[in-house]
Amino acid sequence: MRRMVAETRLHPADLVLPAFVREDISEPVEIGSMPGVYQHTRDTLRKAAAEAVAAGVSGIMLFGVPEDAKKDAVGSAGTDPDGILQLALRDVRSEVGDDLLVMSDLCLDEFTDHGHCGVLTADGRIDNDATLERYAEMAQVQADAGAHVVGPSGMMDGQVGVIRDALDQTGHGDVAILAYTVKYASAFYGPFREAVGSSLQGDRKTYQQDAAGARDALRELALDLQEGADMVMVKPAGPYLDILSKVAEASDVPVAAYQISGEYSMIEAAAQRGWIDRDAAILESLTGIKRAGAQIILTYWATEVARRLG
Repeated sequence: MRRMVAETRLHPADLVLPAFVREDISEPVEIGSMPGVYQHTRDTLRKAAAEAVAAGVSGIMLFGVPEDAKKDAVGSAGTDPDGILQLALRDVRSEVGDDLLVMSDLCLDEFTDHGHCGVLTADGRIDNDATLERYAEMAQVQADAGAHVVGPSGMMDGQVGVIRDALDQTGHGDVAILAYTVKYASAFYGPFREAVGSSLQGDRKTYQQDAAGARDALRELALDLQEGADMVMVKPAGPYLDILSKVAEASDVPVAAYQISGEYSMIEAAAQRGWIDRDAAILESLTGIKRAGAQIILTYWATEVARRLG
């Protein structure tokens, strides 16, 4: 009877798989703090994309992990047409075509030697406007490489508008923008930093949102919608279900939520110790995110859960 009258239903089409591709490895490398998640080679990424299609997952969000020697102050590898992320985009598009929405993380943090999401001033602060110029170039090269959707995650003021203009002016008007509209300076990103080999120095509290605040979320939403966002996202998901609900109520475009690395790792760690029922906890966490208003959920369990739901 519960199944028959359920108000909230998960479906494979709700799910997007975040995936990491690293250029200096010949075999996939398991991420120590994220059991079951790997830094892929280009070949194993192709396989993961094909498996996601077969399971009914809607999309894959790609993150590139360059060699440390290729990192610099402005994240040059992120705009190199032959950089690892652009190569991976071409690989996945050639593997799955349009059967999977191929999304790319549009941010500098994986490619900078300081690990921040933007260009720094001489005294170590984020230079918002200089960063926007880099984002415009990133949008173009990612679209050229085959991205269906770009996901600007840096939380720079004006990023959506600049990226929309750059895409439109370079003949990529059909490439969508999934805006990281509400991104909090969270303690739950820790495992992700390992996943992308982050070189972060300091923190990101000057450009990500304060966990104690809610009003800014709706202000950021209004700005991103005005600038042309096609979809908007709340990140993290689980600790911010109240924010997700507010954004979903106010948004007139589809709303996504990112169940981030720390959320994943806590459930996996507790399950490994026999403290919780792993499969039930995964479904409960995802159901809560959808119930709060997410139409799209980025989760490292996307393919596994899609198979279970299928």
